[in-house]
Amino acid sequence: MDDIAVRAGVSRTLVSFVLGGKAGAGERTRERVLRIADELGYKPDATAQLLARGRSRTIGVLVDVEQPFQAQLVKRIYPVAKAAGYEVLLSASAPGRDEVAAVESLIGHRCEGLILLGPSSEQSYFEELEERAVVVVVAKPLSRSSFDSVRSADDSGVRQSVDHLIELGHREIYHIDGGSGPGSAIRSAAYRGAMDRQNLGDRIRVIGGAHDEASGVAAGHLMLDEGTLPTAVLAGNDRCALGLMDALDRAGIDVPGDVSIVGYDDSDLARLSRIDLTTVRQNVDALAENAVAFAVTRLEDGSVPASEMIVEPHLVVRGSTGPVRSAERARVLRRRGFSSNS
Repeated sequence: MDDIAVRAGVSRTLVSFVLGGKAGAGERTRERVLRIADELGYKPDATAQLLARGRSRTIGVLVDVEQPFQAQLVKRIYPVAKAAGYEVLLSASAPGRDEVAAVESLIGHRCEGLILLGPSSEQSYFEELEERAVVVVVAKPLSRSSFDSVRSADDSGVRQSVDHLIELGHREIYHIDGGSGPGSAIRSAAYRGAMDRQNLGDRIRVIGGAHDEASGVAAGHLMLDEGTLPTAVLAGNDRCALGLMDALDRAGIDVPGDVSIVGYDDSDLARLSRIDLTTVRQNVDALAENAVAFAVTRLEDGSVPASEMIVEPHLVVRGSTGPVRSAERARVLRRRGFSSNS
């Protein structure tokens, strides 16, 4: 606008009036300003205009670049936010860049609202953030607070998984937990509860892990080294399940003939025919749409009280689970030195 003013020989204020469609300039002056603006390729800065009115209409999203499920959420967040008249700005936590740095970057770019996908920080940090922006936490169970949260009913998803395996005849069912990952504590507790409900409390086995492939590989090697294979494993998420499948496959263990495997998330990889993973599908649309709706509602009316939305997941049965191993498969495993519980 300064450049236009110099070229046209008028004040910057007059340029602002002309470009804003306001009165104050003669017709010839208005035409000259518009012609020069076109020659210079002037485009109005929507962000600057919003900030001048005290609004950025931008929602910042914290995402973990290593979690495919969060990418699915982001894909849905974009169109929902656009339909509500908001822009989306992403900031990623990754090796070498912690979560706090990622969130502070969003604040620094004047995001009015924050949607935090599976955050690992303490609740006290979120409460401090609430003083600086509208906060919505996704996929992390929290005690009641001043900010909104949206998550899946992870306990229900795990119960569906255990019940499915029980119906297939499995009794030796292990669980690889997700460590500090979002929802892992609830999933582990739900596994224990589901096993107890089936009178299998004495067969509970939880192997420490994380929401990544390496933890699945490590759990697989542990089972192989111990020489005692369960008939089924409930992994903390799909990435962990994929790592476990790889470790067992390399050792000549058939999935699901020897060991059935269930994941969690229903990521895009789980649907590939070579993987064909039985998994718990989280409702991506409902999670993303409610997260955006919470943020927009609170941004438009700060008096609206915070709330929590719990979305029901459902089990998707594919080829990685099957009936408990046959007597013939059990004999083959014994000949290879494995104890064959069933």
